[in-house]
Amino acid sequence: MAELSSSLNVFLATAAALVAIGVYGFIVGPEPLRRIVALNIISAGIFKLMVVLAYRGSGNGDAEWLADPVLHALVLTGLVVAVSATAFALALLARLGQSMTAGQEDPGQ
Repeated sequence: MAELSSSLNVFLATAAALVAIGVYGFIVGPEPLRRIVALNIISAGIFKLMVVLAYRGSGNGDAEWLADPVLHALVLTGLVVAVSATAFALALLARLGQSMTAGQEDPGQ
């Protein structure tokens, strides 16, 4: 049981590091693409934190650990929403890039 709690601590530290790296990248990165990637890193850290927090003891004294299915379902739903939001943000960024290059080609209009 001690080795399981130490590995959970490693996963907690990794999740905290992912969130910290994402927040730093979001604050420092001036480009919109870097900010989108930073938001994805933050969400990966939060998803990892939720999966780690989902584990709980079985209560009957043995070394078997159970996972909370509600948090796992929330993580799965969050992954779908994060992928959709990322695709939408990248499509908006591509459209913004197209409109900016189209405006630079025709300076007379």
